Amino acid sequence: MRLKDKVAIITGAGAGIGRSTAELFASEGAKVICADIDPNAGEGTARGIRDRGGVGHFVRVDIGNEGNAKRLSAEAMKLHGRVDILINNAGIFVFKGLDATVEDWHRSVGTNVIGTALVTKHVAERMKEAGGGAIVNLASISSFVAQPHFLTYSATKAAILQMTRNMAMDLAPYNIRVNCVCPGSILTPAVERYMKKMKITLDQLNAEEGAKTLLRRVGQPREVANAILFLASGEASYITGTFLLVDGGYTAM
Repeated sequence: MRLKDKVAIITGAGAGIGRSTAELFASEGAKVICADIDPNAGEGTARGIRDRGGVGHFVRVDIGNEGNAKRLSAEAMKLHGRVDILINNAGIFVFKGLDATVEDWHRSVGTNVIGTALVTKHVAERMKEAGGGAIVNLASISSFVAQPHFLTYSATKAAILQMTRNMAMDLAPYNIRVNCVCPGSILTPAVERYMKKMKITLDQLNAEEGAKTLLRRVGQPREVANAILFLASGEASYITGTFLLVDGGYTAM
């Protein structure tokens, strides 16, 4: 087991990439703190882990609230006495261009950028006390490429990419590694809801979005979780301050 007895906090663990990552980490021996703003979704992930014999706890968190971010760290310490891994997966999708309102910008930046920074701030302090740790942020192909009406979203994902480099530099003296994973089009529940709304099949989705990749298909949440696991594990012990694209070759085209 690659994460045996490690304590991992995963934000946005209620669905999609976050849930797949929480389940994978638990199967690799980690004690998982499932953080999410949705109590039903977050507890559902934690309960599923426990049902399979793993260690999973749910903590309700709005990462954009510093009190919540601080409480998340404190809860992990109360439960397990330390934090070894942090996965900053939680985020919101505000897809607007120059028509974005000030409220749109505050929502997008407040959660995706400030929220990620707040959780990292408080969890990193615990990692320093323990002598090290690993942090993986979730950026996106939107950190690299322009997409129509993605301004409010892409700006935050580009920020997370640069934040990863800065965090890695600042935390390296404490033996804390920081990297990020940049997914492309992934078949998450949000995408499935979009498919249902638009009445399109997976074959149609692959024909439309998959055609933009070298592999000619959209990805699965577990495929992103595998990349996150690698960067969080000891197998990546000499990797920090960088990114791993999980996009089926989208950015290579």
